[in-house]
Amino acid sequence: MIDIEDFKKSIGKKSRLLGIDPGKNRVGLAISDEDKLVSTPLKTIQKKNNSNFVLEIKEIIVENNIKGIIVGNPINMDGSRGPSSQSANDFAKYLSNNVSIPVSMWDERLSSEGAFNLSSNLDINVSKKVEKLDQNAASFILQGAIDYIRR
Repeated sequence: MIDIEDFKKSIGKKSRLLGIDPGKNRVGLAISDEDKLVSTPLKTIQKKNNSNFVLEIKEIIVENNIKGIIVGNPINMDGSRGPSSQSANDFAKYLSNNVSIPVSMWDERLSSEGAFNLSSNLDINVSKKVEKLDQNAASFILQGAIDYIRR
């Protein structure tokens, strides 16, 4: 796993990225275009165990020509790191050790709330919002990272 500055240098100009909103049971995924302008929700997957999850991620990497992965880091609002942040960090390290592309973390504070509020502004019903919350949160996280990378 590498920091965002090293990640930025290692991914190249034309490269698609995968954003991950890690959860205990559900994991949201989003993908960027190769110019890293826009993040789009991809899907939400049920995480049964890490090894099956990594196999699915590897398939997505190959199918979509992914060159880097951004994992959301749920830092507390006061900037401290709680159990969720430690779990996300452990997950990102595990993923980094099992894929051949760079993995970095991005502060995901308010990503779920932002994704939920965005879908509220789009007048989407509550059951659809909840169903798509994880992949929308992943997209929110990835968009923040690609906006930073493009600076």
